[in-house]
Amino acid sequence: MSMRKLTTTCCIAGGGPAGIMLGFLLARAGVDTVVLEKHADFFRDFRGDTIHPTTIDLIDQLGLREKFDAIRQSHIHTLDVVVNGNRLTPVNFSKLRGRNDYIALMPQWDFLSLLAEEGATYPNFHLMMGATATGLLHKGERVSGIAAATQDGDIEIEAALTVAADGRDSALRDAAGLVPTDYGVAIDVLWFRLPRTKVDPPDTLAYLDTESMIITIPREGYYQSGLLIPKGDFAKIQDDGIPAFRARIVRVAPFLAEVVESITGWDQVKLLTVQVNRLSQWWQDGLLCIGDAAHAMSPAFGVGINYAIQDAVAAANLLVDDLRAGSVSTDELARVQKRRLPPVARMQPIQLRLHDVVAKPGGGGFLANPMTWWQRSIAAIALPILRLFTARIVGRGFRPEVLEKQLNPR
Repeated sequence: MSMRKLTTTCCIAGGGPAGIMLGFLLARAGVDTVVLEKHADFFRDFRGDTIHPTTIDLIDQLGLREKFDAIRQSHIHTLDVVVNGNRLTPVNFSKLRGRNDYIALMPQWDFLSLLAEEGATYPNFHLMMGATATGLLHKGERVSGIAAATQDGDIEIEAALTVAADGRDSALRDAAGLVPTDYGVAIDVLWFRLPRTKVDPPDTLAYLDTESMIITIPREGYYQSGLLIPKGDFAKIQDDGIPAFRARIVRVAPFLAEVVESITGWDQVKLLTVQVNRLSQWWQDGLLCIGDAAHAMSPAFGVGINYAIQDAVAAANLLVDDLRAGSVSTDELARVQKRRLPPVARMQPIQLRLHDVVAKPGGGGFLANPMTWWQRSIAAIALPILRLFTARIVGRGFRPEVLEKQLNPR
């Protein structure tokens, strides 16, 4: 069988939020774009399901709000944490200006399907499901496209620009010899679902005490839950057995006792290996890395999806004119990194510090149960001040992107 060959203007590896958003924006602006997604569908459990205010602002700009609102979702207006039995509210999104003062919780496959369906209304948007990027094509020193494996055989796609949006284990980044600097996080997360309890507590992001930390993201009909564990401890926890795992959950979040028996086997638990890293250079001639391929974020605050989408918007804003002309210089690719590196480089240290101090097994030990009078006094002063900053840092990020006029449809 002969090798199939295609030619496009921009070829994107990865059909996650960054890849689908970039493909949609470019196609909407008249640029021929191919997006490769290695899976046959978007249905993936335990993906990040948070849609932050900045992303919802983007949905408004794109005129997709009615379709977005029609998707089943829940909203979080505040982020509570229970620290060693003390309920605190460090984030209140009502402090944000504008109509989008909440985080939407929506299955990621529904969000990606919305973007893909809208992209399909443009003749130059080509989404190839079940297509795995396996390597890079070159013309001399320049990256000139992607080699991929599909159900119908291998394919080569020549492109003026190749984009690696294929996640923290990016095959294209590896093929280019780009190695991220790892900043080291001493935890992993075990993700699982639990049914909602008969009487729900207030929406609570996490419970933490002197032993453990449990994430309890409220969803329609269930809690998307996670147990923070020391990195590499999953095998030991498995050896201790499911009953010990359930008991550990209940010790830190007693209200889950009525539903924790729903966990009957390890097939219901998924290990997320937490990484915080980033590339020193996000590009080569003809190649750009965005999202997790350029900078893996911790699950802290759930901002990884938002930052990946912001990368896509910035790349589209900065590169669309050159792509319309048929070529992109390394100077233009460097401009994308120059714009997106500062917000990433500001958020990652915050995430790392959070994991060092609080967001870790036993991180709740810094507060007494109940709080002492001086701890209550400090909390009464500090929390209102903290909320002035946290809503913006978490909800919008350090450099929120907006669509510029050059991305108008053609």
